[in-house]
Amino acid sequence: MKLSTRTRYAMRAVLELAEHFGKGPLQTRVIAENQDISTKYLEQIMAALKATGLIRSQRGAKGGYVLANPPEKIKLSDVFDVFEGPVVTVECVADEKYCKKTPDCIARYVWIEVQRAVRNVLQSMTLRDVIDRAKEKRSDYQI
Repeated sequence: MKLSTRTRYAMRAVLELAEHFGKGPLQTRVIAENQDISTKYLEQIMAALKATGLIRSQRGAKGGYVLANPPEKIKLSDVFDVFEGPVVTVECVADEKYCKKTPDCIARYVWIEVQRAVRNVLQSMTLRDVIDRAKEKRSDYQI
């Protein structure tokens, strides 16, 4: 399974908003600069995130984007689902009729477990969890 660039960029942008939560809005150009993402591309991503209610925009000279909820209330799956939809490892896991071998296929059990594992990680971790883990890692490497 390979994630789309949109999903990876969206996750980075939302995590930046999470790190900045409570400090006011961030402008798209600032996020784009910090994350090395094209501003035009990021604007499309932010529009999709806004349309789903994960982020809000604030107008004005000091305007920009903020998370719609605190980082501890937003799961990674919330962001992932906007751009990737449901996790599907192989077609036969989602649709048993996809393949005539499905009833007897022992490999299918592996793909079911992989799909569950990915989904469990995405649903069990919040933006706050990721930020906290990153802080721990950063402090581990400081001299």
